[in-house]
Amino acid sequence: MPFSVLDLVVLGVVVISALLAAVRGFTREVLAIVAWVAAAGLAWTLHPLLLPTVKQHVSSDTVSLVVSIAAIFLVTLLVVSVITVKISDLILDSRIGAVDRSLGLAFGAGRGFLICVIGWVFLAWLVQGKVPDWAQQARSREILENSGQKLVAMLPDNPEGLLKQFRKPKPETDPGTDAPAEADAPPQRRTDATPRR
Repeated sequence: MPFSVLDLVVLGVVVISALLAAVRGFTREVLAIVAWVAAAGLAWTLHPLLLPTVKQHVSSDTVSLVVSIAAIFLVTLLVVSVITVKISDLILDSRIGAVDRSLGLAFGAGRGFLICVIGWVFLAWLVQGKVPDWAQQARSREILENSGQKLVAMLPDNPEGLLKQFRKPKPETDPGTDAPAEADAPPQRRTDATPRR
């Protein structure tokens, strides 16, 4: 059976990802992921501190939120990326540089295959079972299908509930402070007073 278009695409993605990771090194690839995670975490945690300042210049609440998160994310990513480049360059120039490149080659191949699996999952979702002929006859179809099923099985059943756990709960208001104060009742006249003669 000859190679189909899908086979060539999978092979190209895996090879390109592996070569890029080998040039950059395993350390830089791992630290790059750490940089993105750290930038996302700090942006989500610290954006409430920057949000009031941004609101003074931007009227829209949605735009203010996006600008606050994006600003912290980009600055953190830039700073951490500079640090990771320095560290990875030191490792590549050391005696273990060859080992680092070899591990990067393996890491890049795995990353490329993961990208192909995710792409296959989205393709299968879009076509709803009607896979094109160039994908149906591919040698890599069965591997992508099995890997995609395992990947989907690892996802949480309720992603919305999982995201709500990371959101900060709104502070509960004291009902005693929100209730309007009752007006003082006017003094009642005494009805048991003795009538004058």
